[in-house]
Amino acid sequence: MADTIMAEVEYLGDLRTKATHLKSGNSYTSDAPIDNQGKGEAFSPTDLVSAALPSCMMTIMGQVATRESVDLRGLKSEVVKIMSANPRKIAEIKVRFFHPNLVATAVQKQKLENAARTCPVALSLSADLKQTVTFEW
Repeated sequence: MADTIMAEVEYLGDLRTKATHLKSGNSYTSDAPIDNQGKGEAFSPTDLVSAALPSCMMTIMGQVATRESVDLRGLKSEVVKIMSANPRKIAEIKVRFFHPNLVATAVQKQKLENAARTCPVALSLSADLKQTVTFEW
């Protein structure tokens, strides 16, 4: 079975890229951050990795919520990315989920939290990258 190309990424110059999702045609631009010779006018590649974590977590939590008949709409998250200098890499991603009006039992909330922590992105990131995840229900 041949691999299916999911995206094309083009270098635009000035430390900027454009990625296009081939099936949908949706695209985004990335830019190097100001502290690393860029303009900081778009998500940096490490910003995208950091934002992918709660996005993936929410997707898997949504699957659990559907099975559990829990309405997860309104769930939000905040993401903090902490870089290390040498080598330059993401050292920690802090994610805070909050949904003060969630209607769910303690058992359902635990299932949602477990789902988040075991999403494919969380499991794919290096064990050296600290993932600090909190939930405020």
